[in-house]
Amino acid sequence: MKEEEEEDEKKEDKEDEKKEDKEEEEEEDNEEEEEEDNEEEEEEKEEEEEKEEEEEINRGGIEEGKLNIEVN
Repeated sequence: MKEEEEEDEKKEDKEDEKKEDKEEEEEEDNEEEEEEDNEEEEEEKEEEEEKEEEEEINRGGIEEGKLNIEVN
C-alpha cells in the first residue's frame, strides 16, 4: 500500500511538473508574441514618420518651386 501511495505521488509530481512546464512555455510564447507585436508597431511608426518627413520635404520643394516661378 505504501508503494502505491509513493507511485501515486510520483505520478502527481510528474503531472504537476508537466503543467508547470506547459504554463512556462505558454508564458514565454506570450512574451515573444508581445515583443514581436511591439517591434512591428515600432517599425510601422518609424515608416509613418519617414513617410511624413518625405511628404514634408516634397511639399517644401513644391513651395520653393512656386516661389521661384513667381519671382521669375
